[in-house]
Parts: sequence; structure tokens; C-alpha cells
Amino acid sequence: MSNKNTQCYGGQAVVEGVMFGGKKYSVTAIRRKNKRIDYFEIQNKEKKSVSYLKKIPFLRGIVALIQASANGSKHLNFSTEHFDLDPDEEKNIKDENISNLTMILGVAVVGVLSFIFGKVIFTALPAFLAELFFGKLVPNQFYNNLIEGGIKIIILFIYIIAISQAALIKRLFQYHGAEHKVINAFEAGEELTVENVKKYSRFHYRCGSSFIIFSVVIGVLIYSFYNGFISEYNSIWDRIIQRIALIPVVIGVSYEVLRFTNLLRDMPILKWLGLPGIWLQYLTTKEPDESQIEVSIAAFQRLRELDNQCELS
Repeated sequence: MSNKNTQCYGGQAVVEGVMFGGKKYSVTAIRRKNKRIDYFEIQNKEKKSVSYLKKIPFLRGIVALIQASANGSKHLNFSTEHFDLDPDEEKNIKDENISNLTMILGVAVVGVLSFIFGKVIFTALPAFLAELFFGKLVPNQFYNNLIEGGIKIIILFIYIIAISQAALIKRLFQYHGAEHKVINAFEAGEELTVENVKKYSRFHYRCGSSFIIFSVVIGVLIYSFYNGFISEYNSIWDRIIQRIALIPVVIGVSYEVLRFTNLLRDMPILKWLGLPGIWLQYLTTKEPDESQIEVSIAAFQRLRELDNQCELS
């Protein structure tokens, strides 16, 4: 085994494939019905103003999220337009095409694809329910905010469990696991073969699942600080408006905390901070088969080839 790789790559599962992104390119590989692997590549072209904003703490999290959403949507669109299911899978879900494709797009709520849109819904509904059912029972706004956070977690789990019953979503979660295995193998300095990669964990600390969990916890703290020291909410609608207005703050702070914990994740005293995100990945990832790992490796190796060509040119 070679030395560990320190270069960071991100990725996401798409329909019947995996996308990986680097500094210069992002690449999707998907498995077609004829078993062929097809690729979709995008060269990252960033304006100077965007590059500047990405250097500013707290703002860079919002910018990165918008970029990831826009870029990820292009890759997801490619996969939904070009994928073909294997015959066995096709028999199981031939009557679910429209509803399944809708649910695939809905999976973005638990990822970074359309996190901002999902965040508005995910923020407003728990605030509404917490105020409606517990506003009078628990008038203390700090404790009521804790209840709101608990409701968010429950809604998130119910949502993931519900959509995971669809055959396409199960396969999407397998590709999610394959993505993590490849990244884990690469970061360990392992040669990227199917046999080597499949022994690695399907969980990863930098997954968007960790960002979701962090945003819930940090949201409770920010809401409590705001209501305790700046302005209390006086009605259910006042509460919802405050929550939506504070979404950029929650995203920015959550991003910085996640960056910090990733940098220091090898320290035993801080490693536990990433555990809730790992626990959520028990729901959002599944063990992939060898063909899915092969697709994930293909996407990653193609990205590395493009990055190397860019460095040489």
C-alpha cells in the first residue's frame, strides 16, 4: 500500500451511477442496460468573484452549497435521461417509472442537490408543529427549540425510510455506499481495484449526511441564541419567518463546524462529533455489489485522468 492521499474529492450517487468532483472537473459514470459504462464530464469554470467569496468564512458555505446544487443537478439530469435498468430490476418496477423518477429528484432533500429548497420546508414544518402542539405545554423557548430539533430528526428519518422502499432508491443508496468506499480506499492510498475497494467502509465523515445533522443541532443553538438575546417570537408565523430568515446563518455556521471537525477528525476527543452523520448513513447508504463498485471506480479514475491532463497542460 502506498502513502495516504491527502487531496480531497467530493461525490454523490446518481441514478445507476456515481458522480465525483474535483477542483477542475466533475465526472459521472453510469451503467447502461447493455452493461457499458457511459461518462458525463463538466469542466469547472469559476468567476473571480465566486473564488473570492469562497475564501470568506461563513459565506463560503453558502456559495459552495449553491455551486454543488447547480452542478449536481446537471449530473443527476444526465443519469435520469440516460440510465436503463437491468432486466431483473425492470420487471420489479416497470409500473413505477413516473413516481420513482419523482422520488429520485426528492432524494435531493437529504443531500446537497436542492438543499436550500429542502431546508425551507424542513425548517418551516418542524417549527409549525412544535408551536402548534407544544407552544402552550412548553412555553420556554429554549426547550421548545429542542423539541423542534427533535421533530426535525424524526421527520428526516421517516422521509428517508419511506423513500428507501422504492427499488430505484435502494440502488441509489448502494451507489452512495460505492462512492464512499472508493473515497475511503483512495484516501488510504489503496490501489483502486474492485477487490481492494469493496473491503472499505460504506461510511464517510465528509458525507452530506453529517452536514444535515450539524445543521439541525446548530440550528437549535442559533435559534435559542436569537430568541434569548435578540428577539423572541410572538406567534407561530413569527417563529416560521425567523427560522427561514436564519437559514443562511445556519448553513454558514454548519459548514464551518463541519470543516473544523473534518480537519481534526483523527483527534479522539473530537471524533465523536462526526458520529451522528455516520449513524444517518446507516439509512442513506447500502452495501454495493461489485458492478456498482466498478462504476464508482470508473468515475473516479476518469476524474483523476482529467485532473492530471489539466496539470500537464
